[in-house]
Amino acid sequence: MRFGLTIGEYYPVDSPVHALDPRVKILLVLVFTIAVFAVVNFSGLAAAAALIVGVALVSKVPIRLAVKGVRPLLYLLAFTFIIHLFTGAKPWIELGPLHISLPGARSGALVGIRLVILVVGAAFLTLTSTPIELTDAIESLLAPLKKVRVPAHEIAMMMTIALRFIPTLAAETDKIVKAQASRGARFESSNPVTRARSFIPVLVPLFLSVFRRADELAEAMEARAYRGGEGRTRMRRLEMKGRDVLTLISVTAVFVGLAWFGRLPLV
Repeated sequence: MRFGLTIGEYYPVDSPVHALDPRVKILLVLVFTIAVFAVVNFSGLAAAAALIVGVALVSKVPIRLAVKGVRPLLYLLAFTFIIHLFTGAKPWIELGPLHISLPGARSGALVGIRLVILVVGAAFLTLTSTPIELTDAIESLLAPLKKVRVPAHEIAMMMTIALRFIPTLAAETDKIVKAQASRGARFESSNPVTRARSFIPVLVPLFLSVFRRADELAEAMEARAYRGGEGRTRMRRLEMKGRDVLTLISVTAVFVGLAWFGRLPLV
């Protein structure tokens, strides 16, 4: 059993997407998310998927790395689709008290595909940005809130650490699951109750591992004299260049066009 999470991982390669200002990438991900939520037809979702493929080609990041992050969500996607099957005013198939409708099936498919596109698209943010770049970018975007005493640096640091810990914890969980499977745990059982019980022995060592890694991280930060954002300097400062502004404006226009196209009366 593998936990193929890519959120939080960085794929080092020289590409135009990697060279973009991380603040631009964060803003574009937010705009892309809004645009995808505005799409209400399959044609718009297909266009969004095509844009993601284009980003993969330009960034030189294998698309399989981003798609791999969808695997843990398969059960959620299946559950969402099944729930939507039984919604809708016009029943298509009647199974006793249950009524399956075509509008419900269409709605479930739209929601499922939309979630997949959002997860894959968001994965490219961390695949093309280092944790330090993300921390500096989030802090810079939250900088105006410092005027009302919002700890922008601390919030940015917590968000970045949380993102970075996701693949680490996934790898740790995978190791523990394999160790328990070698001792006879039945993680691949067809009985969901048996599978759920098999995960109980995984929780205790996983939590112990989380606390141990948190202590190690705290000690490493203290050893480097980290005392928060007050008075800290940076070896590399973020600087918005002309190409970054041009990319932000042009790609935002593309996403606005995607939202408009996705609301047309198409299939």
